Amino acid sequence: MQQRARATRRALLEEAARLFAERGYAGTSVNDISTSSGRTSGSVYFHYASKEGIALAVVKDAFATWPHLGARYADRSVPPLDRLVSLSFEIAHALIEDTVVRAGARLWAERDTIDAPLPDPFTLWTAATTRLLAQARATGHLAHRVRPAIVAPALVRAFFGLCTLTEALEDRRLVAARLADWWHITLPFLQRDTDSTGVLSRAQAQQMVPTMRRIPAAAPVQHSTAIP
Repeated sequence: MQQRARATRRALLEEAARLFAERGYAGTSVNDISTSSGRTSGSVYFHYASKEGIALAVVKDAFATWPHLGARYADRSVPPLDRLVSLSFEIAHALIEDTVVRAGARLWAERDTIDAPLPDPFTLWTAATTRLLAQARATGHLAHRVRPAIVAPALVRAFFGLCTLTEALEDRRLVAARLADWWHITLPFLQRDTDSTGVLSRAQAQQMVPTMRRIPAAAPVQHSTAIP
């Protein structure tokens, strides 16, 4: 019974995420989730006390917590900047392909319309970026001018803005290519010895992206050649 309850709860969360991603918070009702999932409203309320509770669960599920991500990017045998770039592509891929992550991003953007405090995902992302930049400094890969605690928040905000605006103004399928171009511009500022092409190539060769849960294997990123 517990296994069945967990499966039902998961199915409801994923169906709610799909609707939130497509319609937004205001455009989705508990009745919509009930009808779309093929379950009764009573079943929805049994597992989630309110629509706000469902939204909070969606945001926490992957967008704000990124389970299992930290351990996989703690491998000290891989240069820190390589891990940072790989992590950015994995998160970008999730923002494009993973329904729960996409819903979490949209719900967070619409947080003022939700009567529940949503966790700030950027605190976790910024901490991870700061840690990787600090490791890059310790290993001699970071330029002396770069201060991890100052640069990390700027990188995270620029990254999220790039993903969001690329989808809004162009096509979400172009996010990976635009991210590669952004790293070609950004890495020379971060690196002690400039080698942006090498970092990008090594990061992709690590093949970290396809292993995130629920996300299908990513196709190789095609880089723009407009930026040397």
